[in-house]
Formats: sequence, C-alpha cells, structure tokens
Amino acid sequence: MDPLSSDQARLAGEQRRLRLQVLGLNTVEAEATFDRVARLAASFTQSPLAMVNFINDERQMFRGMYVPTASPDDKVSPDGAGIAFDLSDLSREAPGDYGFCPHVVAQGSQLALDDVFDYPRFKGNPLVNDLGVRSYLGTPLRDNTGMILGTVCVADTKPRVWDRAVREGMQQLSETLLSDFKLRDSLLAQQQELFAVFDGAPFPIMLTEGPNHLLRYANGKQGAAFGMVPQFSPGRLVLPGLEAVGVFNAMDDAFHTGQPATLSRAAISTYDDPRPQDFNFLCTPVRTSPGAPVSGVLTVAMNTTGQAYPGAEQQAFAANVQERFERLGAGGLPGGMPGGMPGRRVESAGYPR
Repeated sequence: MDPLSSDQARLAGEQRRLRLQVLGLNTVEAEATFDRVARLAASFTQSPLAMVNFINDERQMFRGMYVPTASPDDKVSPDGAGIAFDLSDLSREAPGDYGFCPHVVAQGSQLALDDVFDYPRFKGNPLVNDLGVRSYLGTPLRDNTGMILGTVCVADTKPRVWDRAVREGMQQLSETLLSDFKLRDSLLAQQQELFAVFDGAPFPIMLTEGPNHLLRYANGKQGAAFGMVPQFSPGRLVLPGLEAVGVFNAMDDAFHTGQPATLSRAAISTYDDPRPQDFNFLCTPVRTSPGAPVSGVLTVAMNTTGQAYPGAEQQAFAANVQERFERLGAGGLPGGMPGGMPGRRVESAGYPR
C-alpha cells in the first residue's frame, strides 16, 4: 500500500471512530440488537459463526456475535475440515488488521471467500489458524449517511459456496440496521435540546461514557468550576482534582452497580473560587433504554458550603435533569451511549489543588 493510500486509510479510520463515538458504538459491549442480527445471519446462512463488527482506526468491536456451543474436547470439526471454534477465550474485540473484515471495509464491497486456501493473500491470515476458518462472507455495514462502519459477516470451518441468494440476503440483513442508526441520529437532535437546558443549570453537570468515564459533555458551570477539558478524554486523567476527592470512585459505583451513588461534603477549591468549598456529587447511571446495560454516568455537583442540607431548589433541579435524561433514553435507543453533544473542547492544564 503506497503512502497516500495509507494516509487515506488512516483518515477514514479516524472518521469512522468519530462517527462511532457520536453514535455510542465505539465500545465492545454486547448489544441485543446486534446479537440478534448476528444470530439471524448465522441461521440464514447456516454458518457456525456470525458477527456484527464495528471497526475504527485502532480495533474491531464485535458488538453483535453468534457462536455455537461446543464442549472443551471438541477441537476438530466433524468432517475434519478444520479446527472447531474454541470459544472459551473468544473476545468481542480484535486488532484493527485481524481477519477479513478490514478488507471488506477498505474495498467498500462484499467479500466472499468460498475457500480461503484458494487465495494466497488470505490463506495466511491469523483468523485461519486461530479459529480454523476456511470460508468467509463479509458485507459492508453502512449507516444512514452512507458511511461504512464495519461489517455483518459469517464464517465456517469448511469450504462452501456463497451463492447469489445468500450474498443478497446478507446485504438485505445489513440494511435492516439502518433504522437503528436513524433512530440514534434522531435522538441526537433531541439531546441537543436537552443539553441546552443543562447549559443553563445553576451548578456543574457532566456526562461520561464507559468504565473509563470518557467526557462526553460538560456544561459551563462544570468547566468554570473544575476546568475545561477535551471531549472524549478520560475523566480521571484530565480532572485529577475530582479524582483526588473521590468523585470518580462514586462514579465507578454508579456505573458498576447500576444504582445512583452520592459523594457528600467533598471539600474542593475551584477555578472560579479558590476558597475551600463543600460539594455534594450525585452520580446517576445512564441507560439509554430500560433493558440496555449501563453505558455512562450523569454527575451533578451541588455547592453545599454553609448549608446543613442542599437547597430544595437545587435538589429539585438535579432530580429534573436526571429524570429528563433518563426519559429521553427510554424513548427507543436500543443501547450504547448517546453521543454528538456539542462538548466544550477548551483545553485545560488541569485542576487547582
């Protein structure tokens, strides 16, 4: 691949990563919608392995997966054509250049390998040795804007012919996910309206994604008090002052238990007032639909300096913010983190001690 092509591939990967982040799909967490599509792909093609695979500039994320059940001793397929899939350590992520899916994304068209051994450029792929794959069919997965985000793919341990009907069926199956991407974009527009409310809040609010608490949104009060930071940056690293007083530990509890967590009377000095002040932090786990896993944490900070209890007005506003966000999430997004927030991207040197 010449340098220009390498640069183009890198740029395309970065654009996919940004799009996946906006859609809340740039993680490896399983999602029922994509697992269901993978199961349908396996059933339709009678294949033992199927995936819905999203690919950014660094890795592949199998958010949808179907694999067969196999006993630990079942190492060889019944017809002896290849090694049976060892599923014990099968991960939902892989390096960006692993397997055949990156080729599908790069060429922008379906890739059908009836027998991998017939193609020297594919025969030595690690996927062949690791999982005994002998045949593969991958279809580009496009979103509602036309961008290729990854693949819907199936594989088998024996050679087989992927006929026209199967290839067309896989194409149609991948297109069923367009409605999911459209819904996500629709909710992004609604989120913009909700974040306009957050922008006018009288106290700091931030929204983070995933177990590493990537900063997805922060209102003006959050930036003024605790420092402006780049969007998608890991919270613990860019907000060390909040880490020092235990805010991210409370956020950990909310994320992992799925229950709200509170940090009371945390003494901090802020950018806009260097005097030590007391803050209560309310950390609410975010689910973007009732059955979805926790995908992030909404954290509201209330200055309680000199107050026996937080003011009723502050408490009511915080409760309203959390309720409205949860109600938006219950509106239909089938998993993942809401994205696309305008996210103030002002660089900060850190946090005042």
